[in-house]
Amino acid sequence: MTRLKEKYTNEVSPAMRQKFSYKNVMEVPKLAKVVINIGMGEAVQNPKALDGAVNDLQVITGQKPVITKAKNSIAAFKIRAGMPIGVKVTLRNEKMYEFVDKLLNIALPRLRDFRGVPTNAFDGRGNYTLGIKEQLIFPEIEYDKVEKIRGMDIVFVTTARTDEEAKELLGLMGMPFADR
Repeated sequence: MTRLKEKYTNEVSPAMRQKFSYKNVMEVPKLAKVVINIGMGEAVQNPKALDGAVNDLQVITGQKPVITKAKNSIAAFKIRAGMPIGVKVTLRNEKMYEFVDKLLNIALPRLRDFRGVPTNAFDGRGNYTLGIKEQLIFPEIEYDKVEKIRGMDIVFVTTARTDEEAKELLGLMGMPFADR
């Protein structure tokens, strides 16, 4: 069992149960999955650009990414339906906890001028989205082998019903929120 999963079981769950006065253990929110997405507009002109993103995401997560395709045609961006425009990975269980632990304890502190993550990125249903501007903050990425700096969106999907519950859950798990 990973360190973060043990922390959830031993510390986070009892604290949440006490604060929100849940009657049943199954009511306590938990992290359901983490989705990492890299959207690439340049893949329209250069389909080979996706290969670098696939490799980076695979090295970071330890899981093979899925290539996402455009749902609709958009003439202004020269995109047709079905064109590959990004890559994504959905992490669950042990890999999810390992990734979140690595993100919170190794990657985020490596950001320049880091003062915490914003608290206004909740969607109203207990899910949190974090945008990262460069993949270089992850220790597995070798700086010399990077052909282009890419950003990514990381979505934390929880079983919480409200944003307040989700913020408390992520905060207790170690998410460094910036209190503004």
